[in-house]
Amino acid sequence: MIDFGYDEKQLERYADLLKTLAHPVRLCIVKGLIEKGTCNVSMMHTCLNMPQSTISQHLAKLKQANVVTSKRNGLEMFYSVENKQVIALVDTLFKD
Repeated sequence: MIDFGYDEKQLERYADLLKTLAHPVRLCIVKGLIEKGTCNVSMMHTCLNMPQSTISQHLAKLKQANVVTSKRNGLEMFYSVENKQVIALVDTLFKD
């Protein structure tokens, strides 16, 4: 690999983040959470019109990659995007 002076580990982290966001459903979830704020899986199910199990699988990948955070309220789990780097990246992607 040509050395451009970048930290290889940091480049790998950026590449992993981009891979996580590269799926259309995950990108839609993240964009929706940024726009609407905190949501639970039931709210996302209504908006996305797809099975809750599918949404939950994508949320698990997003959470593992530190793209979304979750907070429990009683029996429900609410998700949000608090990662400023992710917010800036998604905002850049969706600029007109």
